[in-house]
Amino acid sequence: MQSALPPAGFDQASINFGMIPIVVRDLYPQPLPWLPDWATLFTYAFLHADWLHLLTNMLFLWVFGDNIEDALGHVKYAFFYLACAALAALAHLLFNLDGNGPLIGASGAVAGVMGAYVLLYPHARVFVLARIVWLIPLPVPAFWMLGFWIASQVFYLVVGAGGGVAWWAHIGGFLAGLALAPLLRRRGVPLLGGR
Repeated sequence: MQSALPPAGFDQASINFGMIPIVVRDLYPQPLPWLPDWATLFTYAFLHADWLHLLTNMLFLWVFGDNIEDALGHVKYAFFYLACAALAALAHLLFNLDGNGPLIGASGAVAGVMGAYVLLYPHARVFVLARIVWLIPLPVPAFWMLGFWIASQVFYLVVGAGGGVAWWAHIGGFLAGLALAPLLRRRGVPLLGGR
C-alpha cells in the first residue's frame, strides 16, 4: 500500500497509477510513458489513501465478494471485478471531464460487487452495527442495507458532500454490478434469490 511511502512517493504513485480524467482523455500526457492512458482505469483500484480506506473496502469485499464469486465462477468474477472498476472510473470521468486529481481506491469495484449482491441475494441477512444504547449487531436484509447505502451515495452527491470521495464512482460501480451480474452469473443462479 502506498501510504507506507513517504508523502512524495505516495503522491507520485497516485499520479502515476491513479485515474486522472484529463490523462485518460489524452488532454495531458501520461506520467509514465510506457503505461497506456486506459490502463489507469484498472490500476487506480489497487491504490488506497490509507489503512482505513483499504480496510473498509476489504471489509465490504469480504462480506459480499465470496457469494458473488460463487455465483459467477472464479474467472468470470475476476473479469466482473475489473469491469466494475473500469466502469466506475468511467462514471467518475464522465462527470469530471476536466478533473486533474487522481481517483484511487477499490470502492467503485466493491460497489459493483454490492450491486450484484442486491440483485442476486436481496433477502440474505447482513449484520450491521446499530447504536441503540450501545453497539449491537442487527440482522438486516441485504436489500435494505445496500439500498440504504446506495441512497446515501446519491444523497451525498446531491448535497455536494466533498471530502475527496468519488460519489460517481460508487454509483457507477453499483450500476455496473446490477447490469453485469445477470449476464455473467452461472446457469442455475436465480435473480432476486429465487423469489
